[in-house]
Amino acid sequence: MLPELGSSYGVSPGTASLSVTAYFLPFAAVMLFSGTLGERWGRRRTVVVGYAGYVLASLACVLASTFALFLAARALQGVANAFTTPLLLSALGAAAPGNRLGRALGWFGSLQAAGQTSAPLLGGIAAEVDWRFAFGGVAVVAAALALLGIPAEKADDGARRERLATALRAALRPEVLRIGATAALGWGCLTGLSFMVALRLEEGFGIGAGPRGLVLTAAGIAGLLTAPLIGGRVDRIGRRRSVLIGAGCGALVVVGVGTLPGVWMVALAWAAGGVATQLLLVGVNALVLGSARNRGGSVSVVQSLRFGGAALSPVAFTPLYHADPVAGFLVPAALLALAVPAVLPREHRA
Repeated sequence: MLPELGSSYGVSPGTASLSVTAYFLPFAAVMLFSGTLGERWGRRRTVVVGYAGYVLASLACVLASTFALFLAARALQGVANAFTTPLLLSALGAAAPGNRLGRALGWFGSLQAAGQTSAPLLGGIAAEVDWRFAFGGVAVVAAALALLGIPAEKADDGARRERLATALRAALRPEVLRIGATAALGWGCLTGLSFMVALRLEEGFGIGAGPRGLVLTAAGIAGLLTAPLIGGRVDRIGRRRSVLIGAGCGALVVVGVGTLPGVWMVALAWAAGGVATQLLLVGVNALVLGSARNRGGSVSVVQSLRFGGAALSPVAFTPLYHADPVAGFLVPAALLALAVPAVLPREHRA
């Protein structure tokens, strides 16, 4: 909807794309400590307040009279969502039995993939009428989620929360930072390359916007369909091994996307990337949720680094791609294959 958004405010689509940055920068930055604060205040209360804040910020997007005000409202959306994402994962980790955590995270990843896959389609349909309907729609959804809430914490969770070392330093342990670095590499060098896949489809094959969108959607659909199965496999093969397999498969995917000679081959490779992404996603989340020390804060730090890696991907790899398109894909593939095993910590069961 960027062209429609830009037209509404009298700015170019490129300038309108600042709305993406305005959302993700505060989202990633606040998530460094939002999980820690949420553990102090209580998960359920914090998530409900976060959804309520998202409703207000979304309505502010609808009513913004200038592009500057719209950007400010987008930033508020990012801040509000930073108080929901890590705490939802923390609540899931507290509710799921340890031997079925991977399966639960698989379903979580599947539903995430469903949202990420359908959001561009629904947003585009809304923009055909008025882009403001998209923001009005997410305000309604957020309001419903605020009413639904999340399962109440157990009675002993409150006592446990009081015993937690909920200072940020408790979540900034070397083990957590290494898992976060793994997440940043995984998303920056795999999922975050979707923009470069689109560039190759356009420049290498002359593919238009519609077919490009279909190819890019293939990864989301593959992740949606396979995430529950992958979650169960993670419980069997181990969390760390799952991440390593996902990184290795992801490296092959990135090489294939950058070198295969046919559009259908690139599409199949990118769909396989959706499966590799779920192996990484479920494995990383299961590793960090295995920690009993400030679980929400630890998840928060890892998710912040994950989205930070995805945000840095265009800055890091676009110049390389323009200098040498093949090298633009080979370098992130090498990082997946070599850097992920180097930084990933050993697995410790809770």
